[in-house]
Amino acid sequence: MFKKIFTTMLFVFTSSFTQTSSPKGNYASVNGLKMYYEIHLPDVQAGGDNSGTPPLILIHGGGSTITTTFGTILPMLAKHRIIVAVELQGHGHTSDRNSPESFEQDADDVATLLQTLAITQADFLGFSNGGNTAIQIAVRHSEIVHKLILASTFYKREGLIPGFFDGMKQASLAVMPQLLKDAFLQINPDTNKLLAMFNKDKERMLRFKDWREETMSSIKAPTFIINGDRDVILADHALAMSKLISNSRLMILPAQHGSYIGVAENPNPEKHMIELTVPMIEEFLDAPMPVEDSTRREKK
Repeated sequence: MFKKIFTTMLFVFTSSFTQTSSPKGNYASVNGLKMYYEIHLPDVQAGGDNSGTPPLILIHGGGSTITTTFGTILPMLAKHRIIVAVELQGHGHTSDRNSPESFEQDADDVATLLQTLAITQADFLGFSNGGNTAIQIAVRHSEIVHKLILASTFYKREGLIPGFFDGMKQASLAVMPQLLKDAFLQINPDTNKLLAMFNKDKERMLRFKDWREETMSSIKAPTFIINGDRDVILADHALAMSKLISNSRLMILPAQHGSYIGVAENPNPEKHMIELTVPMIEEFLDAPMPVEDSTRREKK
């Protein structure tokens, strides 16, 4: 099946690449958005034709872009597999819509994009708020999820460090990491759109209501949960999530929020942690599917 996907992706990429004004990516009409995505193909000549595995979908964090979240690890991951990296509503190159952000809508947008690209099943890696979107993809569109990686994400408000939401209430654009602001404005110099993105991200967090444990337990795809011991997400919360998702593994690293994948907003990327994290991600993705999970999917 994934050999067919690889061939299809080659066709989609080469046929649509000439239509975009971006040197790296393309746009698709998705649920009222002009949604930006990038397709990175493995270097076949360097032995990177891993056509036996599904594509990996990368979903960035709040206030971020493909580059600011995944710029460090994307080239590493793309050596051996097809990567489809997306930018969500109002972020980076993607247009906004006249409605608030929600993780549910983001999930539907990503699922629609994959349908447009003729991708019937994929692996997903979501970081921070992108992890919340990935959770909702697994809940709302379980049939397209092969494996799931949740990096520094949460399902209950109590999962964030004490004082987080009180601080969020007082937050203004001035406290947004400068690297994230610069990255947005380099793509889109409209400061009003930057402010709109910030406000929508903020309001989504303040409106967040806990997801039920039954919702988390409904996730059946093999799941790899990654967290830092000095993360914005509490390590105990990551452990609780791993207990709810039956087919999951957990890795707690001596790291800060996203430093283990080299996110731009963290001023102290930890190279040794990145060198550990990427092989662990690849090992998880390359491992055979559990027998019981393969049987479940065949019955669908």
